[in-house]
Amino acid sequence: MRAISKQGGGGYHLNKAHATPPTTVEQATRGWRNLAHKEDILQSLLAEQYHLCCYSELRADELDLGYHIEHVENKKQNPARTFDYSNLAASALHSSDLQTFKVQQDEVFGGHAPGKQGDVDGSRFVSCHQADCSRYFAYLSDGRVTPAVHLTPAEQARARYTIELLNLNSGYLVTLRQQWWDELDQLFETHQKQDWSLADLASVDLLPVNQRLSRFFSLTRQFFGQIAEDVLQRHAPQQMSCLS
Repeated sequence: MRAISKQGGGGYHLNKAHATPPTTVEQATRGWRNLAHKEDILQSLLAEQYHLCCYSELRADELDLGYHIEHVENKKQNPARTFDYSNLAASALHSSDLQTFKVQQDEVFGGHAPGKQGDVDGSRFVSCHQADCSRYFAYLSDGRVTPAVHLTPAEQARARYTIELLNLNSGYLVTLRQQWWDELDQLFETHQKQDWSLADLASVDLLPVNQRLSRFFSLTRQFFGQIAEDVLQRHAPQQMSCLS
């Protein structure tokens, strides 16, 4: 999970709705359903997230999947934040994608995961809007995400809670992460054998192109270690905001 730096305010229609925020779940649900220009809001969110899913860091657009506007604090738990741009993020999947995962409901992840659809314990949930959220998670070569080893027991419990709540070890995500790790590993080995620049290799997937990052930014950053930190410090210091 990569920390998201909020930019802008979501536009006129969202701000107008937020000027008189709903106080009940019914008002929140009805108001959100009737809100105009949601696609513009989604595009603003994707731009500030470099087109990565706010939870999984998937590039849904590369997989013929979509995104939805995610309420980080669920509408039913905090109706007053329904139209609060600082509470919104772009998450895979789009609702139309759910049919693809219907036969294996345990594959659904992110904002549509069953855990996130229920009641969320805000004191335990690690939010993508939390500046240091990236330090809670580590990525393994087999594709799994786990709590980072340097965390305190309480922080590890928060990381586990968040991973389970968002189903970040969905078989679908684990497979894609393992494939990505294997691809990086093969490229790394080839560059070492040929004495090619590892910094240039890391730059390919760590630096944005046309305001987009490659999938699984945090995994790639962890894979390259200090090489990644040097590349980011030199070429994209704004990406350093999620350093632990």
